[in-house]
Amino acid sequence: MSTAAIHPAKHLGWNQLAPLFRDERACCAAFLALETAEILDGVKPANLINMANRPQPCGRNLYQLWKQHGDSLLADSGLTPSVLIDRGESLLLLVYQPEALAALLSRPNVMAVLRRAGYQAPFHPDRVLAELQSRLQAADGFPHEIGVFLGYPLKDVAAFMGWISLPFSCQRLWRIYGDPCRSLQLAQRFTHCRNRMAHRLAHQAAGQSQAAGSHTFFGSLIENGFRF
Repeated sequence: MSTAAIHPAKHLGWNQLAPLFRDERACCAAFLALETAEILDGVKPANLINMANRPQPCGRNLYQLWKQHGDSLLADSGLTPSVLIDRGESLLLLVYQPEALAALLSRPNVMAVLRRAGYQAPFHPDRVLAELQSRLQAADGFPHEIGVFLGYPLKDVAAFMGWISLPFSCQRLWRIYGDPCRSLQLAQRFTHCRNRMAHRLAHQAAGQSQAAGSHTFFGSLIENGFRF
């Protein structure tokens, strides 16, 4: 797909964007930018990114690209990566904005939820994420409280965990309970951030200045409007 064929209103996923990036380091940078769009826009404190160790439809292996380029690409981004699980065949990465996550964890209602879920104070990001990592590695699925770290509404997290009785309303990126209005507005903001970044990446790819330095390529996305 050429950038000329991209309509401004078209929804773009990674499979549509990946072929636009000729340089593999720039490809990794673009993938990370798309997957962290809501964090870079200040709407979410963190995102989970899963990378399978196999070729994508474009032919590249994002797991291997992360291993080669990930840390250096994020080094000056203001974001912090934390590898929660690396089983060889796949990798689960939590990328977060440290100040945003710390602010979230300092909220009394968030601390109350985490305390009830068995986390111990003080709720410092490093300490809490170490506990989350331990739980992930010991379980077959995701700890139900993981939605707290991703900025999902606490009433939805608590209802999903069975702590409060609210009727199921609808499904978006997470299960929404009770009055869906604010949750749907938040889900729409997440989607808007992702779509806006996708079109920004397509526009950036059109210039194909990636070969000059994909570290600069990722940094330019942050400098041009995506910062806290």
